[in-house]
Amino acid sequence: MSDETSTATGTPAGPRPEPLRFFGTTWVEHDGGYTGRRIAVAVGSLAAAVAACFVLRFAYQGLAIADVGTPVTVLVVVMFAVCSALAFRHTSDAFTKRPDPDRQASLRGLLAIGFVGSLLAYCFRSLTEAPGEKLHREEYEAAKEQYTRRTARRAGNPSKKRRRS
Repeated sequence: MSDETSTATGTPAGPRPEPLRFFGTTWVEHDGGYTGRRIAVAVGSLAAAVAACFVLRFAYQGLAIADVGTPVTVLVVVMFAVCSALAFRHTSDAFTKRPDPDRQASLRGLLAIGFVGSLLAYCFRSLTEAPGEKLHREEYEAAKEQYTRRTARRAGNPSKKRRRS
């Protein structure tokens, strides 16, 4: 192997793909059980969302038993619905572009309340690709292209290089 394609430790030179949660780097070549992992992630996140809905149902029943009144019950249901919708949208957007860390921190409470929406977004994205794969693939391809241009520029034609005296 040449020095351009590997390092002294035998690992390939150049940019390395960023691992994704539950997928590692199998998203690059779609190998290593990638399809099975996608199915498992979709089923697992859907099962977690269903379990979360049962927990929310118990909370609703607790409100009914406590007889807090219709306005409070409606307010709680609307709050969970709106937070879940916002969490779904935010999570879906985070798969296509890097989220702003400050905005992410400010939305942490909303995302915690709307966790069902985040789980559903994860499930639906897993049906088409690994969640975040498109974003990571674009970044990885751009880094590979930049690395290839940089190494080609360095290698160049040795006869055209200026010699230092």
